[in-house]
Amino acid sequence: MLEPLLGSVNKERVLLFIFARGEGYARDIARYFATDLTPVQRQLEVLERGGILASRLVGRTRLYTFEPRYPLLNEIKGLLEKAASFLPQDEQDRLLLVRQRPRRGGKPL
Repeated sequence: MLEPLLGSVNKERVLLFIFARGEGYARDIARYFATDLTPVQRQLEVLERGGILASRLVGRTRLYTFEPRYPLLNEIKGLLEKAASFLPQDEQDRLLLVRQRPRRGGKPL
């Protein structure tokens, strides 16, 4: 939906993922959208150079979040919120579902 505005479908995916979950890393984003890792890494680097995202290392993993000092952050988040509201409900639910630890085998959802 935002691809014409942002210039890349991967940039839209990265921003939506980080907006929905608060933070994310490249492999997790690529796995979620079933896409290649390299374009996602490239967009994360571009957004970080542009000052929209900030990153930090947690062990060997580079986590990305929105840069709180970015002047247009509220406007970007408003645009992403509106775009996310047009996603199908099951996709919205899947995007917001964050699993932090493994589940016991056979345990019902």
